Amino acid sequence: MPATTDPANLAAVFKAYDVRGTVPDQVDESLARATGNAFVTVTGAAGGSVAVGHDMRPSSPGMAAAFAEGAAEAGADVVLIGLASTDQLYFASGRLGVPGAMFTASHNPAQYNGIKMCRAYAVPVGMQTGLAEIRDLVAAGARTVAPRRGTVSESDVLADYAAHLLTLAPVRGRRLTVVVDAGNGMAGHTAPAVFEKLDVDLVPMYFELDGSFPNHEANPIEPENLRDLQARVRETGADIGLAFDGDADRCFLVDERGELVSPSVLTALIAARELAKEPGSTVIHNLITSRAVPEIITERGGTPVRTRVGHSFIKTTMAESGAVFGGEHSGHFYFRDFWRADSGMLAALHALAALAEYPGPLSGLLAEYSRYAASGEINSTVADQAAAVARIEQAYGGVDGVAVDHLDGLTVTHPDWWFNVRASNTEPLLRLNAEGKDVATMSQIRDDVLTMIRSDA
Repeated sequence: MPATTDPANLAAVFKAYDVRGTVPDQVDESLARATGNAFVTVTGAAGGSVAVGHDMRPSSPGMAAAFAEGAAEAGADVVLIGLASTDQLYFASGRLGVPGAMFTASHNPAQYNGIKMCRAYAVPVGMQTGLAEIRDLVAAGARTVAPRRGTVSESDVLADYAAHLLTLAPVRGRRLTVVVDAGNGMAGHTAPAVFEKLDVDLVPMYFELDGSFPNHEANPIEPENLRDLQARVRETGADIGLAFDGDADRCFLVDERGELVSPSVLTALIAARELAKEPGSTVIHNLITSRAVPEIITERGGTPVRTRVGHSFIKTTMAESGAVFGGEHSGHFYFRDFWRADSGMLAALHALAALAEYPGPLSGLLAEYSRYAASGEINSTVADQAAAVARIEQAYGGVDGVAVDHLDGLTVTHPDWWFNVRASNTEPLLRLNAEGKDVATMSQIRDDVLTMIRSDA
């Protein structure tokens, strides 16, 4: 039995929200072909169409073509959109009203690849919403051969994607100097199409599509991957810096001083903009975003809704509540008018639009949205995660003025601070996020909780 179709391997690579593993031992074209066939069966796309895109990794074009073969065999017409960011694939799914598959391993290193899948109109496919059924069909060797084989055609949607984003967040006002670090990922493909329509001075960094990531990993949540961008912003005197991950569905900001902007601050800014357009709307935020986010949503007349970490929870809650926008601490931003999908480029355009209308620097624009001191996410390897969490809850559960909840891991809240401890789904890790009214308060609670987490690690 090939390694890629071995049940143990399938259990490893079919993750909560996507398929992901190393090439070619865990994922290869045979797995892609079988997954494409099963995808059509599970989504009911036979007799209809599916859209398929891929990133710049060397293995991506071949795997996308293999997926298309499997999907066509099962009776779906396949529209290959070629090189694409993940949000460009979501655009194709939404605009065409068809299920879609994106070949990417996002921010993972060069030896990885994978598949992100969605139903029509960019509705996510996760383990609870079809991914388990796809995995089981692949594991069983099931293969659908439709009476009419589907066709495979190509369509370039990049220009339409760029135009659509600019209708959602038009940038008007003063001319800006913008540094963009694409990390040799797919923003090197999408940013030129978007920025050529803007009145900005663009300073491109690492726009060459290169799945070996020769300059740095395309993972802007890690501070070391932002150092080049920070230095270039300072050198050029730019107004703003933008960093995208490998498939460009996440965006991080650097201000004119070269300082990193918290994704919570960007969440609050975009929430304020969306509430100005639609007063009284609901805005989603996950439980790791800053306390400032729900405060600002409420102050601007909106309704904040707190949810678990993870795009499937955000998107489901958005659909249920009719929310106009949702933000996560990890740099994912979701827009009702973009089929509730996440788009790093659309988040970037909101930041540019706000800054172009503001007479001062980005740091001044964002000052009102940055109210507290945050630790960032700190990971600790812990053999017995449950015991560590129980130890922490016992220590804080009976303290006056402290509230405890279990929406996602353990969250402990005090008027002056809060922290959350969550176990990783795939590794023996505990993730700590803490926030306080000032740096000293945050540092104290962070260090106290870390001591308990690591006391018997």
